[in-house]
Amino acid sequence: MASERTASGTWGGGWVCDVEVGDFTLRVDEPESVPGGTNTGPQPTDLLLASVASCFTLALSFAASKRSIDLEHLDVDVIGMYDGPSFREIRIMAYVGCDVAELDRLVATAERVCYVTNTLRNGVDLVIEATATERSAAGRGLNRT
Repeated sequence: MASERTASGTWGGGWVCDVEVGDFTLRVDEPESVPGGTNTGPQPTDLLLASVASCFTLALSFAASKRSIDLEHLDVDVIGMYDGPSFREIRIMAYVGCDVAELDRLVATAERVCYVTNTLRNGVDLVIEATATERSAAGRGLNRT
């Protein structure tokens, strides 16, 4: 069963964008090393890596709870390797405080249930539509939930 999720970005000038998603507003910006960047929030590509890290961390936690495995700790690092205008590789390094005999099954389960890595691995139809308007998204009455 498909469900729809929405995130809405509003330009704040320069390289600043505020994104509303659920009950949260996230500031996105570019570092000061980019002309016009003010470093008031992570850059978009960092948010992509953060999405991978958070989703895979939670997927590992879910897998452990389903198997009644107590984790001593759980840390996930995600490294993106740029190649032109995109990442050519995204590497996930998981540091899991569990019995080594359980690790492969935990990772396999996490790989099956992680929405973000599954989306990246399987691809997604990306549809872009644009409309010239005289009013902002707030004036369109978008449902932002």
